[in-house]
Amino acid sequence: MAVAVAPDLEHLSAEDVLRYAVEHHPRLSVACSFQKEASVIMDMTLRIEPAVRFFSIDTGVLFDETYETWRTVERHYGIEVEHFDASRPGPGSWTGPELCCSERKVAALHRALQPSDAWVTGLRREHSPERAGTAKLHWDDRNGLWKLNPLADWSDRDVWRYIAENDVPYNPLHDRGYDSIGCAPCTLPATGRDGRWAGTARTECGLHA
Repeated sequence: MAVAVAPDLEHLSAEDVLRYAVEHHPRLSVACSFQKEASVIMDMTLRIEPAVRFFSIDTGVLFDETYETWRTVERHYGIEVEHFDASRPGPGSWTGPELCCSERKVAALHRALQPSDAWVTGLRREHSPERAGTAKLHWDDRNGLWKLNPLADWSDRDVWRYIAENDVPYNPLHDRGYDSIGCAPCTLPATGRDGRWAGTARTECGLHA
C-alpha cells in the first residue's frame, strides 16, 4: 500500500507540530521516557488536547528516580501513562543491553503502538550525529505509522527554558549530571548521550533505529 507524502512541517513550532498531530491523527499516542524532553512534550500536548494517550516502556530496571517521576507527572497532570512491560521473561532476568535494548523493547513498542495511527517522541537533532537528520514528521516504516518529533530543532537550552518558564516536573537525575537517562545498569552521568551505554559503542536502543 502506498504511503501518502508527508507534509512539510519543518517551519512549524513544536506546539504547532503537536496541534497538527492532534488534529490529523485521532489515534495519536505519545511515548514517554520520563526524560526532560518527555516532560516538555507532555506539558505541551496536554495544553492542546487533555485526552491524548501517553505510554511508556518499562524494562524493569529503570532508575528509582524515573519511577518516581512517572508517579509525579501522573499526579501533577491527573493522567495515567500506560505501562508496557519489556522485562520479559522477568525483572530478574536482565543480563545486558543486547536483548533488553533490541527484542524486548521493540516488541513492547509494537504492542504499545497497536491502537495508533501516529506517535510522538522527544527526539532532537542535537542529541547525536545519528539523530542529526531527524524530521519533524516522517513515515515510520518499521511500525507502519506516522512519527512526529516536535522538538527536533530544539537545543538543550530551549528544553530547559520551557521547563523553567512553565514549572514542568522533570526527572531529578538531570540535576545530577545525567544528560540522557536510560536503565540503571547501563547509564552513568555524562554529557549528551555518552553515558547512556557507558563503556560501549552503542548509540541507540532499537526503538528509533
